[in-house]
Amino acid sequence: MTVFGLGNPADRYADTRHNIGFMAVDAIAQRLQIRFKHVAARFLARTVLAGRTVTLVKPLLYMNESGIAIKEHLTEEPDEFLVICDDLTLPFGRLRLRPKGSDGGHKGLASIIYHLETTEFPRLRIGIDSPLPGKDMAEYVLEPFTPEQMELLPDVLKRATDAGMTVLVDGLQTAMNKFNPTEEENK
Repeated sequence: MTVFGLGNPADRYADTRHNIGFMAVDAIAQRLQIRFKHVAARFLARTVLAGRTVTLVKPLLYMNESGIAIKEHLTEEPDEFLVICDDLTLPFGRLRLRPKGSDGGHKGLASIIYHLETTEFPRLRIGIDSPLPGKDMAEYVLEPFTPEQMELLPDVLKRATDAGMTVLVDGLQTAMNKFNPTEEENK
């Protein structure tokens, strides 16, 4: 299985909300004790887990062009895959796994859907909160986390790593049952 973390490659975006997908894949790599290497238009790390090859990928094109690198990778190495990205419609730190769906206004997901010509792929969305009314969404996602969010970020990344690892070992349905919010939590 391949896990794609979405983000922007330039250093100035490293600690921004839009890069939480990169951060989550970095945390999974750390848990698996593997390192990334540079391969055309992406960073890639690989290991074997529970008898299956696991590949972690961080596309090195900007978020809005993620689908190009993902399609190229999947053309070279067809595989089941999971996409991890930010979601500004979810409260900060909330995780939501889905087997398929629309882009929900996320430009990275829109690029993947466009280039793969399907909405039928699983994704793990990590909540980054919504901007205050009147705030530009594009500007908001490219800003660093607030100090309060930075304090909570290690726990959020741990739970995202746990969710990703559960997908890798036990499958998407088990991970959805374990990590998606309950109806009570959605209230």
